[in-house]
Amino acid sequence: MAHLQGAAVKQITEIVNRYKGEGTPLMMILSDIQKEYGYIPLEVQELVSLLTGIPVSEIYGVVTFYSFFSLTPKGKYVVGVCLGTACYVKGSQLVLDKFEELLGIKPGETTPDGLFTLDALRCVGACAIAPAVSINGKVHPMVQVSHVEKIISDIRRKEEEVSGYGQN
Repeated sequence: MAHLQGAAVKQITEIVNRYKGEGTPLMMILSDIQKEYGYIPLEVQELVSLLTGIPVSEIYGVVTFYSFFSLTPKGKYVVGVCLGTACYVKGSQLVLDKFEELLGIKPGETTPDGLFTLDALRCVGACAIAPAVSINGKVHPMVQVSHVEKIISDIRRKEEEVSGYGQN
């Protein structure tokens, strides 16, 4: 816990206190922390344990079991490629392979610039529009290998415009 700044400790304490009356508050606490910080490192799990009395091992088990929780920071754009049966049959593994190639990362990793995190998803429930790719929760339908380079370049271009780069 020594790594957490005072403001973070205060905010996490406030999140935990929101659920004091709940019978099983852990999922709600972790969800709020994930939304606030983007990930749940061990130091935060230790603080939650201290504040709730829930063993760190139980908290760690929940954080590592559910794919929507993360132990490490995610990129600004989280790209999830569905590998469920319908998407897989329609070529989603090839789409994932192309993202890996162009971004230079494997599923679960983040690009060095912090812009992209790549995830392999089991099913996003969008079988009718397979293969599906989720970017920051927005599902894109019928993504083909030939679309991947444009998806990445569009995001990079958007980031350059926002940051003021590329302007004359």
